[in-house]
Amino acid sequence: MSKVVLITGASSGIGEATALRLAADGHRVVLGARREDRLAVIAKAIEAAGGEADVRRLDVTDRRDVAAFADGAAERHGRIDVIVNNAGVMPLSRLDALLVDEWDRMIDVNVRGLLYGIAAALPHFQRRGEGHFVTVASVGAHQVVPTGAVYCGTKYAAWAITEGLRQEMDPGIRVTTLSPGVVESELAGSITDPLAQEAMRDYRKDTIPPGSIADAIAYAIGQPADVDVNELVIRPARQR
Repeated sequence: MSKVVLITGASSGIGEATALRLAADGHRVVLGARREDRLAVIAKAIEAAGGEADVRRLDVTDRRDVAAFADGAAERHGRIDVIVNNAGVMPLSRLDALLVDEWDRMIDVNVRGLLYGIAAALPHFQRRGEGHFVTVASVGAHQVVPTGAVYCGTKYAAWAITEGLRQEMDPGIRVTTLSPGVVESELAGSITDPLAQEAMRDYRKDTIPPGSIADAIAYAIGQPADVDVNELVIRPARQR
């Protein structure tokens, strides 16, 4: 069955790969990110392949903007079935580097952005008695590493929020947390701290493509309505 799927952070990496995979599966994807020009390129590729895609410039740190993203999709398509809360940033640094503005940015995007996505989609799901939340967290939700205190803190929060959501929902509303390991993406490009940059070069020597995560999302949302895939951790085989 074709579903209407909202994807945040859809302009690159896991978000882009998920958009391409789900559209290829026959779902109607609604793509949100700050880089609207990049979204337009992705949507054009989807449509050229016979799929359906809408695009909207989206700032997940703006509660009204996220609400409008969900409401607009529901108005256009008559419903929304899935929201993939994928938007995230990862400017790693040691705490004593005191890059407080970067801490704030991670909290705003990785935590508030997730909460705003939940708040935007939940009323639509509850009215219909069905829907599916997918949170893209991180292995950082399960372990803490030097330079990752704040980032891992936001991903622990994302895991906890999503698990709490799962427990609170009626059975018709499914909830899935995806925790990727090292994936080919632009995330590391936001790191400004030299020590963290050096550590990340070694950490990222083994990666998997974002399509691997997109495949897992497709699997989770493709299960029968009475099957809820709660959590998946997906990492390179060499990443321990």
